Amino acid sequence: MSMQGDDQVTVPAGELGYAEASAELDAIIHELDQGLVDVDLLEARFRRAIDIVEELDRRIRGARERVDALMPRLEAVGGADGGGPAGAGASEVPRS
Repeated sequence: MSMQGDDQVTVPAGELGYAEASAELDAIIHELDQGLVDVDLLEARFRRAIDIVEELDRRIRGARERVDALMPRLEAVGGADGGGPAGAGASEVPRS
């Protein structure tokens, strides 16, 4: 959802789906890079981008923590070393 005018309602970043938030962030970045944002809306668009980045980061960190918590279960069946039924072949979750 774009916030081009002052009268448009913006969905809170926490209520957006991950893909929707990521797409909106990409659109904001494009608008900023191309100079398409009216100077009167520049700060609001930048703040919106920060809100989305913080929300996406929170979700990624949460997912990483949940995966890390699940790893002992995978290792217990031998999947983390590639020898078990999962055949994961990795001992760690990749970090970005």
